[in-house]
Amino acid sequence: MDQIKIDITILAPVKKVWDYYNEPKHIMKWNFAHESWECPSSENDLRVGGKFNNRMEAKDGSFGFDFAGIYDEVVEYELIKYHMEDGRNVEIVFEKIDDNTTKVKISFDPEKQNSVEMQRDGWYAILNNFHKYVENN
Repeated sequence: MDQIKIDITILAPVKKVWDYYNEPKHIMKWNFAHESWECPSSENDLRVGGKFNNRMEAKDGSFGFDFAGIYDEVVEYELIKYHMEDGRNVEIVFEKIDDNTTKVKISFDPEKQNSVEMQRDGWYAILNNFHKYVENN
């Protein structure tokens, strides 16, 4: 299956976008697709071979899971590549448009349980949450 690709343009400098995308104190504020969910914990060792683990939970306690992976490539303020525990690959590009505008482009291998549209919508909802969080904080 082809990778799923999404992107968004954020009105913020690339350093701020990078920091908010990677620092656990920020990740916990935006890393969920719907307001009925939350990210109560985040660990992030942002280096090649380092691991991340973000806990995703429904606020009502009905469901939760760990979203985890290992970094394969990290170029500060530009690129992150990682693979998830199931072997799927993800690439995030941070493209500086100008001093106050950054485009974030994400490509990821789809999983087989949910439709491509559902996966794209879910990842995009999280990316849109991130966009709003960065621009409003």
